Amino acid sequence: MSLLNIGMSGLSASQSSLMTTGNNIANVDTAGYSRQQTVQGTKASQQFGNVYIGTGTTLADVRRVYNSYLDAQLQTATSLNSDSAAYLAQVSPVDKLLSDSSTGISSALTKFFSSMQNVSSAPTDDAARQLLLSDAKALSNRFNSISSQLNQQNANINGNLTDMASQVNKLAATVAQLNQKISESSGSTGQPNDLLDQRNETVRQLSELVGAQVTQSGSNYDIYLGSGQPLVIGNTSTTLEVVPGKNDPSRSTIQMNRGSSTIDISSVISGGEMGGLLRYRSEVLDPAMNELGRVALVVADQINSQLAQGIDKNGEFGAALFGNINSATLISQRSIAAAGNNPASGNLNVTIKDTGKLTTNDYQVTFTSATDYSVLRSDGTDMGSFNISTTPAPVIDGFALSLGGAGMSTGDSFKVTPTRGGASEIQTVLTDPKRLAVAAPLTGVNGSGNTGTGSILKQPDLKSSLNIYNPADSAIIQSGIKNSTPVKIIFGPAGGASQTYSVKDAKGTQIATGSIVPGQSNTLSVAVKMVDASGNPIMDSSVPPVQRTFTFEMTMDGSPKDLDSFTVSLTGASSKDNRNGLAVIDLQTRKTVETGGTSNGISLSDAYGKLVENVGAKAAQGKNDSDATTAILTQAKGARDSLSGVDLDEETGNLVKYQQYYTASSQIIKAAQEIFSTLINSL
Repeated sequence: MSLLNIGMSGLSASQSSLMTTGNNIANVDTAGYSRQQTVQGTKASQQFGNVYIGTGTTLADVRRVYNSYLDAQLQTATSLNSDSAAYLAQVSPVDKLLSDSSTGISSALTKFFSSMQNVSSAPTDDAARQLLLSDAKALSNRFNSISSQLNQQNANINGNLTDMASQVNKLAATVAQLNQKISESSGSTGQPNDLLDQRNETVRQLSELVGAQVTQSGSNYDIYLGSGQPLVIGNTSTTLEVVPGKNDPSRSTIQMNRGSSTIDISSVISGGEMGGLLRYRSEVLDPAMNELGRVALVVADQINSQLAQGIDKNGEFGAALFGNINSATLISQRSIAAAGNNPASGNLNVTIKDTGKLTTNDYQVTFTSATDYSVLRSDGTDMGSFNISTTPAPVIDGFALSLGGAGMSTGDSFKVTPTRGGASEIQTVLTDPKRLAVAAPLTGVNGSGNTGTGSILKQPDLKSSLNIYNPADSAIIQSGIKNSTPVKIIFGPAGGASQTYSVKDAKGTQIATGSIVPGQSNTLSVAVKMVDASGNPIMDSSVPPVQRTFTFEMTMDGSPKDLDSFTVSLTGASSKDNRNGLAVIDLQTRKTVETGGTSNGISLSDAYGKLVENVGAKAAQGKNDSDATTAILTQAKGARDSLSGVDLDEETGNLVKYQQYYTASSQIIKAAQEIFSTLINSL
């Protein structure tokens, strides 16, 4: 081995080190790049007599400065941060939408009841009535607007999932291709550093989209999703597809395509943007839509029901302010047939029976035979098994099910969403302000010839309520009340501690008797037999039929004289009575929501406040999670970069060192040349 060869080996080694340093500097901003180092080895020594003399150096390896643990930490932190960021990006605008006074329900609801108070204070004021209709319209529009934005957000999530699945497929295919190239390029000692960096960066980008578990098998990366579903195995990758949900086409699901089969992995995906979107949809969006819909249903139902009990400015029984929550169209839209149902099967109609008992859950209904079905609530509660032919239909959490069209087949299933569409469906339908029923239906007056001190302390209160969802029966009751009044209560002579009275109908026929304690407050309960416009008794459907009645209660005080009387009549047109209006106002604080089970219920305002509070808490938690995972990601990236990242100061120092090394090696070559020249010249 000559001195020249030793110099040449040093020159070659220093040149390789300079090239490696230059490559590091050139890739200082390349994502995922791991800085490289040259590793030199000593060439085998040669023996000269009793000693061994070195023969120079050799380039043993160009090594990546890399730690698999730090890289795995970075991938995990990336996945968690992308998840929390995607979640926060969705929940923050919804939190603002629901809580802001200009977009939320609270202010519109308060304004509506304030207008109702104004109408109650001036029942004959048409301007106040018109303003109430405008505020009712504003309230229903506010429900519609929020619902529209939530539905749009759901559509955006579906679209984003589709785009992300496409990106995941491309990245998975890239990892599989890199696995193949790395396997082909890896030698017995050297490694294809740039390919390894590309693969790690691709996996990191994949972690931004979905949480993945990465295992190394030989030179390959195998990647699994969820609970072990393989995305990449060696040089083969599977694909994800985003399709309409089997039980709910409006909610896209993620399927893994295994060639001959597919599997729904939506429920096991976590981490990454996809995991954040799915988590937001299940934790916030769907519950918010159901809660908002429930509040809208209670508003429409309770206000319509109360207005139906009153008398409008025309002297007629009240009309509905909001649309019928049990219209034929709406009851058919509250269930979603599963994709695998028998095509010949009918639809499942969902009728709201008691809005107070509605929950914010969805329900899975499965037919175990053509007539028998079981109901599973989305919170995991088994609601039991029922028969579709049962009459009347069993009421489940405030709703009942019935067949719509053809019958069912064994195995048919439906997703029932009683409240989801409530906010989008509520509409203000009343346009005539005179039809607002502010007055109570019955009014009592003292007889004109009364001589005693008896007086009406509390006006007659109709106890026979009108069911707005049974218009035929309501019409019968309304007709019966109109044709069976006025009713006259006539007092007899006082007889010590008690005083009798008799009740006579519109024809003067005695229909009831009773007694009071004169000189104190007394509540009279009177049942009036109903007749039609021709004076014929209105009979019920029992066997044998019994004449139907309506009942009212009124409170009096004082001491009537013999033959003193009270007359109870149907409230007339343009009445200044406001009792039914006050009853509507009472709905603002009355416990009308969550009245089922052991719950005492909550008010409309509290129900919406609960929704705002829950979403606000989710938003706050999302912000905390985002801040925490951002800090973790920054720390993980810093740890990785401190080891694998390019430090320009360090590389600049290496340039100087390797330049000196190169210069020194060239001096060795020069010395060898000079020695050789000296030898030649000496000959």
